[in-house]
Amino acid sequence: MKARLYKKYVDDVLPALKEKRGYTNVHQIPRIEKIVINMGVSCSSEKGSVEEAVKDLTQITGRKPVINKSRKSVANFKLREGQAIGCRVTLRREVMYEFFDRLVTSALPRIRDFRGVSVRSFDGRGSYSLGLPDQTIFPEIELDKIKRQQGMDITIVTSADSNDEAYDLLKLMGMPFSK
Repeated sequence: MKARLYKKYVDDVLPALKEKRGYTNVHQIPRIEKIVINMGVSCSSEKGSVEEAVKDLTQITGRKPVINKSRKSVANFKLREGQAIGCRVTLRREVMYEFFDRLVTSALPRIRDFRGVSVRSFDGRGSYSLGLPDQTIFPEIELDKIKRQQGMDITIVTSADSNDEAYDLLKLMGMPFSK
């Protein structure tokens, strides 16, 4: 069964973008290709912090994250080569649409004093990056089992060529941009 947001994309967003931008071919219309979620963990913190981040990211996304390791040693940061410094997950297809739907409808409105996400977070090639202050805004996380708050970075990669096309796509998909 297809995700609710995918049906909205096919039924509402595709025709609206085709009419607004004047695309002649269906393959020119931008789409969301993948969503990458990254949780960086301070290397000088407790020993179990990477495992906790992996557990939280698994609960949020439903996929097992890949553990990021440092490439070289940096003495000032007390960092050694091969030390675990975070984890990341790449979501595609149905899982990506379900996560985006949960992010827009339930997680972002739970941020305190939320007035929308910034319009200036596009990278110039159609991708949008978003930083979240803590993982507790997702309803899958139980507040009683959290030992420490952990932020995350979410990157939404689109097939759009410019920021304007990506903005139109995400706006029609329901992303709450600030005025």
